[in-house]
Amino acid sequence: MSLGKLMNKSFLTRTISGFFLCVIIAVTAILGGDILFGAVYVISLIGLFELYRVAGMEKTALAAVGYIGTVVYYILIRFTTANHFTEFAVALMILVMAVYVFTFPKYSIDKVLMTYFGVMYVPVMMSYMYFVRSYNYDGIYTFWLIFVSSWACDTCAYLAGVIFGKHKMTPVLSPKKTIEGAVGGVIGAAAIGAVYGICIGGKLISIDSDIAPVLFAVIGAIGGLISMIGDLCASAIKRNYEKKDYGKLIPGHGGIMDRFDSVIITAPLIYYLIVYFAK
Repeated sequence: MSLGKLMNKSFLTRTISGFFLCVIIAVTAILGGDILFGAVYVISLIGLFELYRVAGMEKTALAAVGYIGTVVYYILIRFTTANHFTEFAVALMILVMAVYVFTFPKYSIDKVLMTYFGVMYVPVMMSYMYFVRSYNYDGIYTFWLIFVSSWACDTCAYLAGVIFGKHKMTPVLSPKKTIEGAVGGVIGAAAIGAVYGICIGGKLISIDSDIAPVLFAVIGAIGGLISMIGDLCASAIKRNYEKKDYGKLIPGHGGIMDRFDSVIITAPLIYYLIVYFAK
C-alpha cells in the first residue's frame, strides 16, 4: 500500500472539511444548551430537505407537513417537560393522511410513507444528540461517544479497507465497503472508546471511573457496528432513487445526510446506553 494511494485528493478534501465540521460541532457541544439545540434543529431540517429532495418531493405539500412537524417536534422537546412524543406521532400521521386523501390522487403512497418516515428518521433520531448532551452533568463528555461510534468507526473502516480490504461486505449496495474494513472500524471505535474512557474517566460523575474504559470500549464497538446500518440505510435510499449523494454542502462528504447518516442511528443508542449505565 503506497502513501500516495492513501493520501489522495479525495481523502485530503474529506479530512480538511471534516476537521472544520468537527470544530463547529465541538464549539456547539461545549456551549450546549440553546446553541447545540439550534444547531441540531438546523441540521435536522437540512437533512430532512435532502431526504425529500432525493425522493423528488422537497417542494410538495407533503414535504411542508414534514417541515412543520419538525418545527413542532423541536418546540415540544425544548419548551415542554412532559414526553409528548406519542401525541406528536399520532397527530403527524393524521395530518399526513389528511393531505393524502384531500389531494388524492396527486401523491403516490410511497411519497406519503416517505413523509412520515423522513420525520422519524432524521429530525427525531437526530434530536438524541441534544438529549445525550443535556441528560446530566456528564453530557459534555458522553456526547462524544456518538462520534466515536460513528465517525471514528467510519474513518478506521476506511483506512482498514484501503489497506487490508479484499472481501466485499455489500457488493450491490456499497461495493467499496469490505468485511476487513468493517472489522477494522469496530476495533478502531472500541480502541478509541477505551482511550477516551481512560482520559476522562476521573471527570465523570454518573459513571464509575474504574469501568469507564471498558464501558466506553463496548459502547464504541456496539455503536460502531450499528452505525454501519445507518450508513448503509442512507445509501440504500439513494440507490433506490438512483442518486449518488444527498447534496454538496460538505466538500468531500456530500450533504448532511451523507455525513450524519451513521450519527442518526448511533445517537439514540448512546443515549439509552448512558441512561442505563448512569448511576
